Amino acid sequence: MVAQLDYHRIRKIFGRFHAADPEPKGELDHVNAYTLLVAVALSAQATDVGVNRATHDLFKIVDTPQKMLDLGEEALIEHIKTIGLYRNKARNVMKLSKILVEDYDGVVPNSRAALQSLPGVGRKTANVVLNMWWHMPAQAVDTHIFRIGNRTGICPGRDVNAVERAIEDNIPADYQLHAHHWLILHGRYTCKARKPLCATCIIRDLCEFEDKNL
Repeated sequence: MVAQLDYHRIRKIFGRFHAADPEPKGELDHVNAYTLLVAVALSAQATDVGVNRATHDLFKIVDTPQKMLDLGEEALIEHIKTIGLYRNKARNVMKLSKILVEDYDGVVPNSRAALQSLPGVGRKTANVVLNMWWHMPAQAVDTHIFRIGNRTGICPGRDVNAVERAIEDNIPADYQLHAHHWLILHGRYTCKARKPLCATCIIRDLCEFEDKNL
C-alpha cells in the first residue's frame, strides 16, 4: 500500500479535477430522492448503464414508494430482470418501500442511520443518496475509489472504511462535496483496473503509482 499523499499534492490533484470538471455528476438516472435510492440500491454489482436501461420505463410510472407497492414485486422484476441479483433486489425494494410508506410518510429520510436501517441499503448506498440529493459531503467508496485511493496515494486504506476516513481526513474541505464523484469518474474512465490510461491522465505527475502505463 502506498503512503498517504501530503496536503499540497492533494490540493493540486483536486484543483486539476475541478478545472477539468467543476460540477461532476453521478451517472444514475433519477427524478427524486426515492428513485435515486432505488437506482443506487439496484446498482450493487451492476453497471450504471445497465441500471439506467432497466429503470428507464420503470421511473416513468413509479416515482414514489406507494406507486412501487401498487406496481408489485413481480411487475418490478419484469423491469429489472436484466440486472444481477434482481430477485433479491426486487424483494428489498418492496420492503424498503413499505417501510417508507408506513414509518416515514413516504418520504426518504436524510440521515445515514435511518437510510441504513432500510433493507438492502448499506453505508455506500446511503452516502451516495446523501451526497447526490442532499449535497452532504458523504464519501461513497466503491471499487474504483478503493483501487485508485491505494494506487495513487490519494486515500489509501486496507478496507473501504479506512479509505472513506482517508478521504474525509486528507482531502481539503472545499473539495469534499464532489470528491467521491471525481474519484469514481477518474477510476471508471482513466485509472482503470487493468489498463490505466496513464498517458492521458491529468494527475500522472502527482500520482505514486509505479507501474504507469505510458
